[in-house]
Amino acid sequence: MSNTIDTRIAASPTRSASHKRIAASLLGAAFALGSLAHAQPAQAQALVRIGVLNDMSSVYADFQGPGSVLAAEMAAEDVAGSGKLKVEIVSADHQNKADVGAGITRSWIDTDNVHAIVDLPNSAVALAANQIVRDKNRVLLASGAGSAALTGAQCSPNAVHWTYDTWAYGHSLGRAVYEQGGKSWYFITADYAFGHDLEKQAADEVVAQGGKVLGAVRHPLGAHDFSSFLLQAQASKADVVAFANAGGDLTNALKQAAEFGLGKDQKLVGLIFGITNVPGLGQQASSGLISVAPFYWDLDDGTREWARRFQARHPKKMMPNDMHAGVYASIVHYLKAVEKVGDPTRGAEIVAAMKALPTDDPLFGQGTIRADGRKLHPMYLLQVKTPQESSGEWDYMKVLAKIPGEQAFRPMADGGCPMVR
Repeated sequence: MSNTIDTRIAASPTRSASHKRIAASLLGAAFALGSLAHAQPAQAQALVRIGVLNDMSSVYADFQGPGSVLAAEMAAEDVAGSGKLKVEIVSADHQNKADVGAGITRSWIDTDNVHAIVDLPNSAVALAANQIVRDKNRVLLASGAGSAALTGAQCSPNAVHWTYDTWAYGHSLGRAVYEQGGKSWYFITADYAFGHDLEKQAADEVVAQGGKVLGAVRHPLGAHDFSSFLLQAQASKADVVAFANAGGDLTNALKQAAEFGLGKDQKLVGLIFGITNVPGLGQQASSGLISVAPFYWDLDDGTREWARRFQARHPKKMMPNDMHAGVYASIVHYLKAVEKVGDPTRGAEIVAAMKALPTDDPLFGQGTIRADGRKLHPMYLLQVKTPQESSGEWDYMKVLAKIPGEQAFRPMADGGCPMVR
């Protein structure tokens, strides 16, 4: 008998959360069915509900979207093998709107008894959900969210920021590109909290190194025409044109930059460029671009084994990116803490247990979670291979350097988190 039941419910994303498009995977069903045939009582096994809240249909759909739901399901399945927990995964599309994301978060907690909210690309949505989760004493596991405010001014005893943040990416790439000769910078920036923060972090590092920021221009989320922004960047004569955006916006901006010939005289830098951007841009056009990430599918045997499991089940047969990996690893660690605490409704206590337990998984290795909620692990400086260097599909990146977690992320004393003053 299978121990997994998958249920998929499709409805308008504008209705109440109970009618939103959700993907649910109820694990441990063998226990529930077997209880009719002499299994132990239901109360012996805790039920944990986890909500994957992200962009399922727009600029971040390929970069988190269904892949993050799959990663969550894989984590739940792997943990459910212990027999101590039943885990239900639900998901919804926040449409990149903070009010929609906040509404889903409230309804999930109040009506559907969801215990943890995960992923949360789009920092405006993440910051809105963060406050609700804190008020209601549940858990927020941010993998897709970028804003370093989640471990700074808006840190919470109910939140863990797992995969990356704007400080780590902005400072790491700002320093690396400056050292390669990028002394003057111009930014093309997504016009919301995430983009502003990412631009600031990279600019701060460039200036600290002795470089100059010659200007910046802001574009709306989901922009299709970047021509006016690119012409302003080209006219700046900056050494570096840096894109403080992500997902489909970054891919479209880089495509159009190549058409305008910006890469001939100016270095193009995608501050959050990852493996999932390469297919849309093309490997030839991507060759030489550098990026940072805490995970790459081809790092070692552990990452390769998990990535191939993921790819086999992904509807587009994509390899996972770092944010998908962060969803998986954060849920695995969260469920260990739930087992320790024993009650999934005690959010702050569960997060305290997560911080007390050393982290250890095949995707990020060994690590820790700081008092401000920042998960520490190494970052890798990556470069896109030329087609001649690549051995086949998805063999896109090579590692240039490994950055220890203590150097990659903002020092806790500099974040302004009220919990650690």
